[in-house]
Parts: sequence; C-alpha cells; structure tokens
Amino acid sequence: MTLNRHLLIVLAAGGSAALLLGAFAFQHLGGMAPCKLCLWQRWPHAAAIVIGVLALAVPGRGLPLLGMLAALTTAGIGLYHTGVERGFWEGPSSCTSSAAGGMSAEDLFEQIMAAPLVRCDEVPWEMLGLSMASWNAVAALGFALLWAMAARARV
Repeated sequence: MTLNRHLLIVLAAGGSAALLLGAFAFQHLGGMAPCKLCLWQRWPHAAAIVIGVLALAVPGRGLPLLGMLAALTTAGIGLYHTGVERGFWEGPSSCTSSAAGGMSAEDLFEQIMAAPLVRCDEVPWEMLGLSMASWNAVAALGFALLWAMAARARV
C-alpha cells in the first residue's frame, strides 16, 4: 500500500502543527517559558506548515523537499539542544551557564544579572527519559521521512 502525496504532506505538516501547538500549550497553559533553543526549534515547524499548505496546491518535488529540509533543520536544532541539556557541549552563551574562573566579582554579578530567566541547559520536562528537545528531534525525523516519501510519490 502506498500513501498518496497529499496524505503524506498533511501528515508531515500536520505533525509540525501539532508539535507547535503542543509547545504553545506547554508555554501558555503549563507556564513553561521556552528557552532560546526552544524558540529556534519552532521556526522550522512554522515553515513546514506554510510549505505544506503550498505543496497541497503545487505539484512537483520541490516543496516536499523543502518541507523535508525544514523538518531536518528542527531535528538538528533539537539534537543540538539535547546535547546542551545533557552537558555534551556548551550552548549559546546567552542561555547556558559557564565557569566563573578568572572573572571579577563585578563581572560575575553582571553576567548573573544579564542571564535569561530560562536556561537552555536545564531539562524542565521529560517523558521516558527524553526531554522536549529530544522528542522534537525524534518526531521531526519522522516528519522528514514523510516529506521524503511525499517528494517521491506520484502526483
């Protein structure tokens, strides 16, 4: 059984819409403010939704391939964010902590006062051992597969 192109596009773009709505629900209903990397992960999902709407009206492989790129982009950011959360590497200086070695008390105080409220290197919620960033990466890789299948499907 082969899925048709339109259904694959709806599943991929609809999945991005569901994840984006879930992120907004965690933020606005659950009171969990997003960090900088969380916000970065949202933009490719928004792009995938727009691409999905366009791809339903325009035949060809180009838009589904662009949708796949959007899904892979948010997956990559999600994997990067997961590494920051797990301490594998340091994230952007604007949302992670760093050592205070060699800093004067005044510089350290300024760094603390300038630090954002939500840090990228802390996991505020997880399920089955995976953070929201990790789940975003897993889901987005699935969406990328759906986009790739849509690009290969006959119109």
